[in-house]
Amino acid sequence: MENRLFSNTHVISWLSYFSENTDIDLEHVKILDITRKNKNLIPAVEAHKTVLVFTEAGHPDIFYKMYSVGLGDCTVIYNEGSDPVGPIKRDKVENMIDRGINASAGMIILNPNARSTVKFGMDNSNLASGSVKYVGSEIRNVILSKMQITEGKNLCVISGESIVVEAAILDGEGTIIAVEYNHNDRRTMEDNIAQFGLHNVTVIDHVAADTMKDLPVPDVTMLVASASMEQEMKYMLSINPNMEFVIYTLDFVTAANMPKICADLGIRDPEIIQISVSKLTSKNTFAAQPAPWIITCKAGE
Repeated sequence: MENRLFSNTHVISWLSYFSENTDIDLEHVKILDITRKNKNLIPAVEAHKTVLVFTEAGHPDIFYKMYSVGLGDCTVIYNEGSDPVGPIKRDKVENMIDRGINASAGMIILNPNARSTVKFGMDNSNLASGSVKYVGSEIRNVILSKMQITEGKNLCVISGESIVVEAAILDGEGTIIAVEYNHNDRRTMEDNIAQFGLHNVTVIDHVAADTMKDLPVPDVTMLVASASMEQEMKYMLSINPNMEFVIYTLDFVTAANMPKICADLGIRDPEIIQISVSKLTSKNTFAAQPAPWIITCKAGE
């Protein structure tokens, strides 16, 4: 077993401590150890009414970040010191924004407004402004559905910034590799990572052996079609012969050529769909949004 700051014994002792000193039903507690890699605190608190968080000393802005995304009304239950002993304290996140974590310990965060459904298809206004022109939330819903994201899947997303954000929130146990060729887009991606408190996203500037050698091998690659698409797909197949692909394009010629491109790569029977979305305007007319093609295929079948 890996060497962890909080062992099973530590976790049980903290559970016993909170059980004896609070009236919280521990059956419904989400346990989150953010001292371990790839653990996202903010999405976990947004999705669960009760989260038992284990953290090391430090994190000077942990409560400020929670407050800045609208979690100021959450209640933090904690004690002083590193051991599960002594009096229990309670306070609102909004009253703790100037505090950091002064000891390795457990704390419970209560969020009475936690959502009961998956955060899926967030409005683009919630994303960081910058150089990126985000795909519409309706289209993003379809793309995420086609990616068939489950906990623990490793994903690679090429030039799909909003896809990275939602995939990272949905897949807290997996690694999301965000490929951003453009410097300004990388900066916007990093702003989103900071804004949503995402620790399971790694940003790289191109697809190659040197940038991906120390990263988990992806199970699914989502990419926006470009001049380098075939090269990207070839490399992904070289590291995972059973790679699943989800491809977005607004170009009819690219969509029409996908069966041949897939055949040349040894991939059979790609599924190609086109999505059209229209929205009612203030003038009571419908305005059509860009209608992309979404291509899904899996190698090794």
